[in-house]
Amino acid sequence: QVQLTESGGGLVQAGGSLRLSCTVSGRTFSNYHMGWFRQAPGKEREFVGDVSANGGTRYADSVKGRFTISRDNAKNTVYLQMNNVKPDDTAVYYCAADRWRRFSIITRGYDYWGQGTQVTVSS
Repeated sequence: QVQLTESGGGLVQAGGSLRLSCTVSGRTFSNYHMGWFRQAPGKEREFVGDVSANGGTRYADSVKGRFTISRDNAKNTVYLQMNNVKPDDTAVYYCAADRWRRFSIITRGYDYWGQGTQVTVSS
């Protein structure tokens, strides 16, 4: 059973920074395509960005230039560095793993999900 555990959420002021981590159990992390999503109250879960097994990244337009995704295969961990955060970034952030490398930006393209971590940005 693959388990994903996010950490690093919290309260941050607008313009500040936060780094989220997601640690994945199991021995095949390096083969997974990993994604970050977020869900604000009353809204659908939306794509934030992803990182491929070989380290390539892409981002939603709303976070491009502010957020950076990276992975450390030795630690089975993927990171979401959030800089210059805005109140609109307030949401529960989820990491997800895609074992089939579908390179999807929608939720059903992922097989495993973490429990989420709350990020609140104050103005």
